[in-house]
Amino acid sequence: MLWISRLLLMMSLTFGHLGAPAQAQVQAQARYDHTRIYQVELASAEHVQLFQALELASDSCSFMGHARVPGQKLTIMVTSHKVADFDDLLQSYNVSHRILNHDFQALIDANYREVAPEGTPPDQFDWRRYFQLDSIYAWLEHLAKQRPEVVTLVDLGSSTQGLPIKGVRIAFGGENLTSVFVESGIHAREWIAPATATYFIEQLLNSKDAAVQALARSQNWLIFPTVNPDGYRYTFKGDRMWRKNRSLFGICCGVDLNRNFPFHWNVTGASGDPCRYDYSGPRAGSEVETQRLVQFLKDHVQSERIKTFISLHSYSQLIMFPYGHTPERVENYEDLKEIGQLAAQRIKEKSGRIYRSGSIYETIYPSSGGSKDWIHGLLQVPITFSYELRGPPDSEDLFILSAEEIEPTASEAFAALQTIVEEAGKRGYYQSEAATTDQTPSSSSSSNSL
Repeated sequence: MLWISRLLLMMSLTFGHLGAPAQAQVQAQARYDHTRIYQVELASAEHVQLFQALELASDSCSFMGHARVPGQKLTIMVTSHKVADFDDLLQSYNVSHRILNHDFQALIDANYREVAPEGTPPDQFDWRRYFQLDSIYAWLEHLAKQRPEVVTLVDLGSSTQGLPIKGVRIAFGGENLTSVFVESGIHAREWIAPATATYFIEQLLNSKDAAVQALARSQNWLIFPTVNPDGYRYTFKGDRMWRKNRSLFGICCGVDLNRNFPFHWNVTGASGDPCRYDYSGPRAGSEVETQRLVQFLKDHVQSERIKTFISLHSYSQLIMFPYGHTPERVENYEDLKEIGQLAAQRIKEKSGRIYRSGSIYETIYPSSGGSKDWIHGLLQVPITFSYELRGPPDSEDLFILSAEEIEPTASEAFAALQTIVEEAGKRGYYQSEAATTDQTPSSSSSSNSL
């Protein structure tokens, strides 16, 4: 029986001692070595059909958007073993293109080196590094303990994988104030969004600028840096480019939460395939994270007088408003258009960066089931904007924004937020209920416990 002894020895060396508890499995990480990023220009209807077919047929080409119309520029990530085939396709159909990045993993490696160590004390939180979920939550808890008269920790409940969805309420004690709700991190890979949301919190609490202090006290603020905590955590432990939540559907995983809200769900710009990046879910509002946000907003839109909703995303440098599912214009389109353009102008004056503004449908691409459309269309929150933060539409870095860009990006976004709130106020959107009885907004204090 010598062979049995040898087999048991080999198994012991390979798997550990028989009968011993299994060791915690190390999370495998996705790699993008020699993955290329292409920007292609669709010159004809034939090109549009070609890339529509390619997106459906290939799991080696990740599309940033869908092929829709001639003249469109489309960014596509191509894995290394398909680069030759993809190049041949471009040549065969005479598709104008350029390569934005030849080795995407190098960019990701550099980005991971910009992450603060786990367990970094809350008093060392900053905007020169990216922070993981536990560190963000520890910082929020620290703020609530340090400033209990102003900051209240708010927990929406657990995510799909049991993580809390935490944010803060900031209120300096004014009477009969309206509220601003900031949703961030619904797409996991967009790290700059949670970093910008935490910057907003920092400015509202600690800025020495008199104008910012006045802004902070003119509203109550509900800010949630990471409404997709499972996905955000997974971008650090599994796949830096992960977008969706972590619900399991057979062999595929995840729902795009920004396609899952129960308002014109799945009518355009979304997929019914669980393996696609913009999978809208098995039904409207199917996801736990969506349900948490929907229930909280329904419960508090009146008591907190939520009149402004801001959603933070990246990238493309846009300031957008509803709708995404239709070219039909919202009732206060002209106000939102003007306010958005003024916010973009504020950014240009501050940093020189060019942001465009318009409805989601006319500015970026058709999409449905988004949080902005839902809260504007069903809850009638009038001032509703979605940022696409840095970089530009033809960014070579996609969602992998260097940490040195955090503070400049967040600072210009905050300046735009100031403009949005100020301009909405000028147009009468924040008047008290009594004042609005006889006067509606231009078309051209809540102390409730949370």
